[in-house]
Amino acid sequence: MVVVHHLQDSRSQRILWLLEELGAEYRIKRYERDAKTSLAPESLRKVHPLGKSPVITDQGETYAESGVIIEYLARTYGDKQWVLEPGDKRYWSVAYWMHYAEGSLMPPLLLKLVFDKIRKGPGPFFIKPILRKIADEVDNAFINQQITTHFGYVDRHLAEHEWFAGDEISAADIQMSFPLEAALSQGTISEAYPAITSYVERFQARDAYREALRRGGDYAYGPGD
Repeated sequence: MVVVHHLQDSRSQRILWLLEELGAEYRIKRYERDAKTSLAPESLRKVHPLGKSPVITDQGETYAESGVIIEYLARTYGDKQWVLEPGDKRYWSVAYWMHYAEGSLMPPLLLKLVFDKIRKGPGPFFIKPILRKIADEVDNAFINQQITTHFGYVDRHLAEHEWFAGDEISAADIQMSFPLEAALSQGTISEAYPAITSYVERFQARDAYREALRRGGDYAYGPGD
């Protein structure tokens, strides 16, 4: 049975969603973030040396990295909707969005998070104005522009496609779900991107997503209701 080492408010939530879509049996082992640092607990290092989530164990093997886990689960437990071969016309589209999610879309979001923490974090009162000025300048000079570019690109794509690789949901949608719902829930992007908003509402309404949310527990980036 698949064991999902599930860290609260993390990318591992999308792994639970995929398992529900696949109808695969799985068990959840929960980990809580440190209340002060928001980092994963040291106990996760016993599962994988990097101590990050998602990580799964299955059939005596351990798998890390969302993209690898999603492909492994799709190929092990999925049907042809989830397991695409190079001859399938959607194969390279799925591969593209699988890589794009973490390789291109997530970096500016992570930078935004880091500089927001710098701006709002503790520090000597005479240093705080300098830190805020640096954070504001980085936002204005680079991060905000990158976010606008990438989310505009994604929004235009979703305005023409029901799912990332066409008319059917695929592994690409599982991979792309986390940055999109996180950006919306945190206010990094807004309803100025109507196709993204509609897309997130669409996948969050799926029965499999809702069941994964129920089993996974509190999730900061899920639907508000």
